[in-house]
Amino acid sequence: MVGSFYSVTHTDEELSVVCEFDAVPPGIRREGPWACLEVEGPLDFSLTGILAGLATPLAGANISIFAVSTYRTDFILVPASELLQATKTLRDCGYTIRE
Repeated sequence: MVGSFYSVTHTDEELSVVCEFDAVPPGIRREGPWACLEVEGPLDFSLTGILAGLATPLAGANISIFAVSTYRTDFILVPASELLQATKTLRDCGYTIRE
């Protein structure tokens, strides 16, 4: 799990900032709170299916995700209220979850 995490993405249509839920100023639309799981990296770009391998069992457990990828690794955000179920689901699929 990740402590302090933020990501900023800018496109022609939006500016999206992912940050601590309580750090969002009043009056700004926000979703959450989310809990962040980091895929241990670095990940080689030739690897395929990393996100699909995580997203598929979580979708099967009816847990929505928000994925953020960086050059080094991937991050999976899940609703904070579903973190325990998400980690159990991933453990049941053979993933190792480190606190």
